[in-house]
Amino acid sequence: MISLEGVSKKFGDFRVLNQCSTTVERGEVVVICGPSGSGKSTLIKCINGLEPVDQGTIIVSGSDVTDPVTNLTRLRSRIGMVFQHFELYPHMSVLDNICLAQEKVLKRNRRESVEKAEFLLTRVGLADQIRKYPRQLSGGQQQRVAIARALATDPVAMLFDEPTSALDPEMINEVLDVMIELANEGMTMIVVTHEMGFARRVANRVVFMDQGSILEDRPTEEFFNQPQTERAQDFLSRILPH
Repeated sequence: MISLEGVSKKFGDFRVLNQCSTTVERGEVVVICGPSGSGKSTLIKCINGLEPVDQGTIIVSGSDVTDPVTNLTRLRSRIGMVFQHFELYPHMSVLDNICLAQEKVLKRNRRESVEKAEFLLTRVGLADQIRKYPRQLSGGQQQRVAIARALATDPVAMLFDEPTSALDPEMINEVLDVMIELANEGMTMIVVTHEMGFARRVANRVVFMDQGSILEDRPTEEFFNQPQTERAQDFLSRILPH
């Protein structure tokens, strides 16, 4: 489904990714965690071509993201992306935010796009917010709209880049609940997050990064119960309740 092989990237002289390799099978949920600045968000943005790589290959559902001839717009419509700060269009209603890519990229007609938007907003518990604008919604509601927008193009996989880190604590669960439901339905997901409770409950595997490298890539319970590297042991000791 998703394969990364030897992915490296620099920003100027700073190496943000160093020979990162992993695979994600169809229906798997993989959590990427690690300290701030470890390259997690850059890695996930490379998967759908938002960040170009300097070295290595990334294959998503048979398409080579690193190949210059790959149509990245079409590819991104097949890989849903949910950002930390929602990235909704403020001048558009909730409905139009969800219809835009359907109409522009997939060439769906308006009626089909609206039906899909209504269905997805009901699914994320926001059917009554369809005519509102992002500024009229709470952070948790905006993020759920962003998830609905990402689902509107029928993606084969979903990427989440710290989807709850900009939310107030009471809003986090309303977003995580939607993500848990997606995982339970078999959606392939890669999630950058510090929500370790979510990771333990939902993830099949945990990828632990530090200083641009993947230090651990292991089944969830093995990672939490027996982290192999001292860096991961230290990270978990700081963020898990004692």
